[in-house]
Amino acid sequence: MARVIDQGSRLSAVRLAGQHAACDLLGLDGFDEDALYANLDWLCAHQADIEDRLFRTLEPSDPSGLFLYDVISSYLEGTHNALSAFGYNRDGKRGKKQIVIGLLCNGAGVPLSIEVFPGNTQDPKTVAAQVRKVAARFGGDEVTFVGDRGMLKSDQVEDVLAHGFRYITAITKPQIEALIGHGVIDMSLFDHGLGEVTTDAGVRYILRRNPVRAAEINASRDDKLAALRRLVAKENAYLVEHPKATVEKARQRVAGRGERLRLHGWVAVEASERVLSLAVDEAARVQASHLDGCY
Repeated sequence: MARVIDQGSRLSAVRLAGQHAACDLLGLDGFDEDALYANLDWLCAHQADIEDRLFRTLEPSDPSGLFLYDVISSYLEGTHNALSAFGYNRDGKRGKKQIVIGLLCNGAGVPLSIEVFPGNTQDPKTVAAQVRKVAARFGGDEVTFVGDRGMLKSDQVEDVLAHGFRYITAITKPQIEALIGHGVIDMSLFDHGLGEVTTDAGVRYILRRNPVRAAEINASRDDKLAALRRLVAKENAYLVEHPKATVEKARQRVAGRGERLRLHGWVAVEASERVLSLAVDEAARVQASHLDGCY
């Protein structure tokens, strides 16, 4: 009732009960923090049973066999939490411990189960628990997990396959390059709408180049190069104004910026006397862009 009336914390429900005479209206002997935590303890102990009962009430049951899964983190202001830990913080809250929360849904996006993990748990490490959950409680003979490339990696794929399930995910650019290098797929497949290759192992690859995304990546690469050129001009001006400044340190600053911008594979920083310049390897630049927009 408190959640409907006021979107506050669970503890705020205790204050709300006092402000609105909830105990008198509901005929309760009392409601305080101890009662609240006792209620939450009961919910925790019966969570699986509640989720199973709700799953059985889904009508009609989802015939697709799809299960959607993703994780999120939530940072904590305090430190006294059994699962709190320092980890990859999506909220950008440095110095804050967090918990990791995994949500499992059916193919229609209806939540089936939620699980909390220690705050330093990496996303892929939470998948095995979901696979076991689907197999034991929500599963069937035909189940397909859908996850992004950061979620379903090689170990997680093996867990899914070990239970006889299927999966759908995206692969990384290095994986695409490896497939091309081993002759599994050909670059030409990206240039003709949707391409498709099925391997002897039964893995089906769907290939497509997104021209809009390719143009965006190319424009971003140009912007980064322009930013690096501006830094070179700034460093050259500084060298002119400060005869005692070290050319090598200036070159290192520009080179470091190039690495952070991921331009070091095709842009080199050169120094001649007291002047810095950029050398662009056009062949390497073309090679760096050959998988732009490819999925």
